[in-house]
Amino acid sequence: MAGSSRTDSPGRAQPRGPTVPRVDTTDPAPLPDAPEYGRAMPAFSANLLVRDPRLSAGWYRDVLGALVRHADATFAALELPVVLAGAPGRVPLMLHADSTYRAHAWAGELADGVRRGLGAELRLLGVDPDAVAAAAQDQGSPVLAAAADKPHGWRECVVEDPDGYAWAVGVPI
Repeated sequence: MAGSSRTDSPGRAQPRGPTVPRVDTTDPAPLPDAPEYGRAMPAFSANLLVRDPRLSAGWYRDVLGALVRHADATFAALELPVVLAGAPGRVPLMLHADSTYRAHAWAGELADGVRRGLGAELRLLGVDPDAVAAAAQDQGSPVLAAAADKPHGWRECVVEDPDGYAWAVGVPI
């Protein structure tokens, strides 16, 4: 029921508001060639630099319910579940290994292991924050803020991925 919460098992609240079903499988379809993939991207998308794209892709699948389209040692193509205009949908997220940026100005800092994402918060609407916080804890990932109803109209939590990026995940209340 949109906008409500219920508990079917002790300690595990069910989603409030419209949500996207969690996808636990990897799509075996091959990644399109780079020009085709690039041209298909929306006007805004995110690319995160990570130490291990395969490890990170697994975290995004298991914690945020991402669909993993492709993951190898240098690149992962994911689709994150979202609610767009009240309907379930997906948005792309790319993960590139640090090694793919070895000719970039950031290469030295990446090699030094600097903290990533500090000062940025990535927000994802349409994913159950109680389930995300529990999944992050199960993975041993930091829960920076427990799930709570917020004055801006979301029930949200904030979790940290394996590379230190903060994700505020929630549903409308």
